[in-house]
Amino acid sequence: MATDDLNAPLGKAKKKRLPKLPVSMPQILAVLLGLFGLVVAAWGIFVTDPLGGEPVAVVATAQLPANHGKVDAGAALDQYYRHDGKMGSAPAGEAVAKIKADTASAPPPGSKTVTIIDGSSGKSHDVVIPGKDASAAPKVPLDPKLLEPTRHGVIPKIGADGSRAFALYAEKREVPPNEKDWPRIAVIVGSLGISASGTADALSQLPAPITFALAPYGADLDKLAEQARAQKHEVLLQVPMEPFDYPDNDPGPQTLLTSLSSDQNIDRLHWLMSRFQGYVGLMSYMGGKFTASEASLSPVLRETGKRGLIYVDDGASTRSIASQLAGGQNLPFAKADIVVDAVPTPAEIDHALARLELTARERGTAVGLATALPATVARIAGWAKNLESRGFVLVPITMIALKAKSS
Repeated sequence: MATDDLNAPLGKAKKKRLPKLPVSMPQILAVLLGLFGLVVAAWGIFVTDPLGGEPVAVVATAQLPANHGKVDAGAALDQYYRHDGKMGSAPAGEAVAKIKADTASAPPPGSKTVTIIDGSSGKSHDVVIPGKDASAAPKVPLDPKLLEPTRHGVIPKIGADGSRAFALYAEKREVPPNEKDWPRIAVIVGSLGISASGTADALSQLPAPITFALAPYGADLDKLAEQARAQKHEVLLQVPMEPFDYPDNDPGPQTLLTSLSSDQNIDRLHWLMSRFQGYVGLMSYMGGKFTASEASLSPVLRETGKRGLIYVDDGASTRSIASQLAGGQNLPFAKADIVVDAVPTPAEIDHALARLELTARERGTAVGLATALPATVARIAGWAKNLESRGFVLVPITMIALKAKSS
């Protein structure tokens, strides 16, 4: 026992000190953080991700044909590119869609399976879209002469003979002579491709004159557009535009912004337009601030007309000047008069549809806008069945947009 221990008072024996570490705890933490930073930097330098976090769809299919993804349009379309890379190729680092070789159960004959990423949960769902014939295809196939390759993908253009997409892909309804003077109503169901259940319900329940608007962020949009056109629905592309409370309320990637130059917005518009083909026109999505700015909106409307398309204002803002600008540019135009499911309850949807009829009776035409919610789809499907018995004609959107232009 040490002398100091003998002389120390009872209960106060000298405590032995622990050996000191060669480095302090803050220094250890700094080293760990530095290593983490090096890993992140190395990942950013050496790992390529051209999709940059875009949604990736997994499509269930049996076998891809040898010419999958190619457009037979001669040498002009030999370098056919999409927004996510060259068709039929898999560049290094590109996220490649996985193909399911085995299926547990085959879909019913004549149906199609589409994988949709749910916008609310982020989960993917395989949706079986019923069909009468497995070989069913749109009456008018995509015309390569109306497609122009860009760095993002092919987008619509006016053909050398003056043909336009809105005329080629329109589903003009033959109105009986005794109904030619009846009020006309167009209903647009939007956000297709986002909700799996809503998309499937719309495709299986809604009659052909209903126009479908596809969101640019949905999965497998080419198949959805093809299936919609095969069922004789006209198709629109929803274009996200800047609302007044942006960025707190953000419509999504590639949104058209008032803070960007016209060239930058047109480049974003081309990206959006490359998402799928076969649509008759563009429809604004949100965009209260953007559609109130002549400097921002006017170049977009000029580009819309230059591409042989119609333009539809979703009616989201009373300050929109789209109607005046479209008239000055001789652009086929329509505007949503009533949002059918602003309050998505059955009773309020029915009241909105009644107001839509009243507007059509007063003005001769009316346009309703709805989202692809299951409840909304069910109410519109039931309402449309007896519409003619009440003296109205349900028409696709081009029949109202082109009528407005001619008048």
